[in-house]
Order: sequence, then C-alpha cells, then structure tokens
Amino acid sequence: MLDGIKAGQTIKCTITDKPKAQDATDTIVRLMRRDPDIKRALARAQRLRRQRMHTYIRGNRVWHARERCSNIAKVTTGATWQMPFTVDIAPDLSSVGAFVNVEKA
Repeated sequence: MLDGIKAGQTIKCTITDKPKAQDATDTIVRLMRRDPDIKRALARAQRLRRQRMHTYIRGNRVWHARERCSNIAKVTTGATWQMPFTVDIAPDLSSVGAFVNVEKA
C-alpha cells in the first residue's frame, strides 16, 4: 500500500469501508484533517465561532455561550481526500489499511 511513496509526495486516500471500531474512525478523521481544504475549512469555522461567541454577565462574572464545533471531516464510504505524505503518518495509514485505499495523486 505504501510501497513506492516517498515523503513529500501528495497521496489520495479513499474510504472503502466504514470501520465499526471507534478507534479506527478517530484515526481516519485525524488523517482527513491533514487535507489542506479540510484544514482551511476547520480554521475558518473556528474563527467564525470566536466572532459569534455570545458573552454575558451573570453573578458579576463573564460567561461565554460557545457554539459546538463543526463536523467537516466525516467518515463515509467513498469519501476522498488528498494530503502530503510524511513518514510519521505511515503507522496510522497501515493501521486503517483495511478501510482506506492509498494511492499517489
């Protein structure tokens, strides 16, 4: 799966099957967050949440009513993303190899 892929190359990952274990799902979501488009969308959503944060005073203390985080990286069958390959993510990719197809972009 990772044969012939060198550090710095862009890889394309496709989810072939949704894992039943929560650990594998969390690993896939963490890998999906490395996609530049998803990373940009998450940063924008965080900035907008900070701008729309509602603050109020209750009991002579400032409280914040925060929005819930957005769920941009979703694990669904057929979802694809691209990211640069680095050596530190090779164990993660091999652990979810049964659910993710990795190829050069």
